[in-house]
Amino acid sequence: MTRLTHVKHGPYAPPVAVRELAAVSADGARLHVETHGPREAPTVVLVHGWTCSTAYWAAQVRDLAVDHRVVVYDQRGHGRSPASAACTADGLADDLEAVLAATLAPGEKAVLVGHSMGGMTLMAAAGRPGFQEHAAAVLLCSTGSSRLVAESLVVPLRPGRLRTWLTRKVLGSRAPLGPVTPIARRILKYATMGPGSSPVMVEACARIVHACPARVRHAWSHVLDSLDLDDGVRRLTVPTAVVVGTADRMTPPVHARALAAALPDCVGVSELTGVGHMSPVEAPEAVTARIRELVAMYVRAGRDELEEAGA
Repeated sequence: MTRLTHVKHGPYAPPVAVRELAAVSADGARLHVETHGPREAPTVVLVHGWTCSTAYWAAQVRDLAVDHRVVVYDQRGHGRSPASAACTADGLADDLEAVLAATLAPGEKAVLVGHSMGGMTLMAAAGRPGFQEHAAAVLLCSTGSSRLVAESLVVPLRPGRLRTWLTRKVLGSRAPLGPVTPIARRILKYATMGPGSSPVMVEACARIVHACPARVRHAWSHVLDSLDLDDGVRRLTVPTAVVVGTADRMTPPVHARALAAALPDCVGVSELTGVGHMSPVEAPEAVTARIRELVAMYVRAGRDELEEAGA
């Protein structure tokens, strides 16, 4: 299980959950789940990415939980969810379905938000009955559906075999990241964040990423390397918004534009100037505002229509 290290104070310190529970996936894997905010409020489900944890969403949880019910969970092997030998896109979809079943009432709709591998989780689950039962709308943050290694700009070389090979070696490294040092912060900022990201933002991300065990990071890097969820994008028929940073080296804007072109119901692409891969941390207000818009349009509006029909 991951060492739990994160900032203790400020906007990126994780709030205390209203409730903690365990969801059990199809293969028996146990997932740490938290809920925040009022029980009867509209629900938002936040799905974190590779090497992260529930702590990644601290800024969104703190803001949204005032008037939303917010569900967050640790992907298998991350945070407080034990590691599993099964690391697959289908496993990610199974896990999401288990979390939705454990936290939402039958037929209850929610806005589902995924960052990086979390977005890929939503794509992988798009055709699943549990997803279709509960998804009112989706927000895909800093993510892509295929060619992740080939399109990555982390290694500053021209596109081609050498860059792809080096990127695969960097992202798939088995080496532990060790303590969060000034050098480690500079490396993480270069690879995953925009040049203008503040020291507070970098520190928050570094603590979370460095807490992920090397074996977990390595295992999931292979899944991301071979990932092809283009078909999943076409199955994502609910209204879907896309957010990407213009300085994202991990999943550059070419992915966001490809998603927008393939999505059956794309409701907008937001390109955040100067923001890197960690968009929910680097641009928390913009990401949270987009989530609120989706809730207002596709969850609250639906509730109002049902209440009017009942009246």
